[in-house]
Amino acid sequence: MRYGICNETYEGWSHPRVCQVSARLGYTGLEIAPFTLAPLITDVSAEQRKQLRGQAEECGLTIFGLHWLLAKTTGFHLTSPTESVRQKTADYLIELARCCRDLGGDLMVHGSPAQRRIPEGATMQQAMRYAADTFKRAASAFADFGVRLCLEPLAAPDADFINTCAEGCELLDLIDHPNFVLHQDVRAMSAEKEPVPDLIRRFAARTGHFHANDPNLRGPGFGKVDFVPIFQALKETNYQGWVSVEVFDYQPDGETIARESIRYMKECEAKA
Repeated sequence: MRYGICNETYEGWSHPRVCQVSARLGYTGLEIAPFTLAPLITDVSAEQRKQLRGQAEECGLTIFGLHWLLAKTTGFHLTSPTESVRQKTADYLIELARCCRDLGGDLMVHGSPAQRRIPEGATMQQAMRYAADTFKRAASAFADFGVRLCLEPLAAPDADFINTCAEGCELLDLIDHPNFVLHQDVRAMSAEKEPVPDLIRRFAARTGHFHANDPNLRGPGFGKVDFVPIFQALKETNYQGWVSVEVFDYQPDGETIARESIRYMKECEAKA
């Protein structure tokens, strides 16, 4: 397995320190939350992007992608009924894809639940059409930059739009573009009726990225989820992507989370 970690795990750390510690602990990839770099991704210059990429590569790390794409921004919304807002959002997603390419990455995870809520008075199907329209406006640029958009189902109450892997695939079918794939997240999948390993097997052909965490908001091994069956399913389906640690509870500290998460995952992978 290729193990990565989300950089916001190390709250307030400098990028070089994040890279150095992550590499020392055994990670080979880094996933970046744009808000940790600047208020808007367009504020990150070409020279800064080159420097960030170089600092990671010096440590043997690949910055493979971005997540929390629209978090802590205003004016963007995936499912807006207003065409101008959808176009503005698509334009910003294109800029994110450009930055992802510049950093050396090839995937972006679209979670950002606050920027994809079902509009008041709209149905789920209407929201699906709005979201598909937004993504289609950016699709050709994603292809040009060699970046895949990984659509992340999120469980309620975090999100009211695209709560399950099946709903994610329904939206992927509407978009109908090879640069759009499914993202799977253990915490979110744990809220579904079907067991997580079964969901991995069922949607293997659509899945492009994977987040390792626990429903308790912490890292793998910090909660009740047994990752041995999860790694068995990933191996059985010949998953070739990254397994990236993403947490929402940063206690006790970033380094402990990173160290214990990869220790536990490697232990489970060996058992699988």
